[in-house]
Amino acid sequence: MANGNGSPPLVELRDIIKRFGSVIALSGVTMKVHAGEVMCLLGDNGAGKSTLIKTLSGVHQPTEGEILIDGNAVQMRSPRDALDRGIATVYQDLAMIPLMSITRNFFMGRELGGSSALGRFNVGGANRIAKEEMAKIGIDVRDPTQAVGTLSGGERQCVAIARAVYFGARVLILDEPTSALGVKQASVVLRYVAQARARGLGVIFITHNVHHAYPVGDAFTILNRGRTYGTFRKEEVSREEVLNMMAGGKELEELSAELEEFSRTDAASGAATAGAAAEHAIAESLHEEAQSLHKH
Repeated sequence: MANGNGSPPLVELRDIIKRFGSVIALSGVTMKVHAGEVMCLLGDNGAGKSTLIKTLSGVHQPTEGEILIDGNAVQMRSPRDALDRGIATVYQDLAMIPLMSITRNFFMGRELGGSSALGRFNVGGANRIAKEEMAKIGIDVRDPTQAVGTLSGGERQCVAIARAVYFGARVLILDEPTSALGVKQASVVLRYVAQARARGLGVIFITHNVHHAYPVGDAFTILNRGRTYGTFRKEEVSREEVLNMMAGGKELEELSAELEEFSRTDAASGAATAGAAAEHAIAESLHEEAQSLHKH
């Protein structure tokens, strides 16, 4: 239950089952995330990743099983419950308004009050904080009042991550943060994931791209159709083994066997056709030769 220094996991899921009517979306999923660790939650489309995220972030309640924070069982009845316990989710769509400034997006819903009795938004202080927090992750924002839509996809992801960290997240859940990004932009996000780990946060990195997950991951939990193949430390499993489990090793073996059988059948059919053609050519040649001898 505890890690090497005796501390319990920041978050632990025990035998989580989630049903929607007669549909079983999750079946006995167990996972734990420690401080200063990147846990990669991997699986193909339809594996159950989104349902697990929403269960952990308070959108869904588990049908069975337990969620523990710092070793204590909790019930999270809403996303606000999760945020209050330090669990912040950065969804793929980012929940940002492109035409609003970086600062306004950074403080959306948590506006920084001013010194006046009306508690107006402290624009100057907010701009300074947004600029400083972005600088901490290596993004130089010269003008925090510029529209967030002018940033690259990777930079926008980092605004969302920096916002979550600034407002006290201890566990970051990142929903496919690199799926729509090019190589350079994805590297920006992955670099900040590594920085978040170095600052002692627990990170749950959801993706179906092993090539993005493996360089930054410390552990890998692999989902397939709502079930887990288990959790593996990086030193226990290779990139190729992770990819094989994600894709379903047995299914790939069956497909390979089918393709080999098709190849053998095609080869045998081709050989039979070639043999028949050769026999026909020889027969025609003999017939022509016989006719020639008969004429003479």
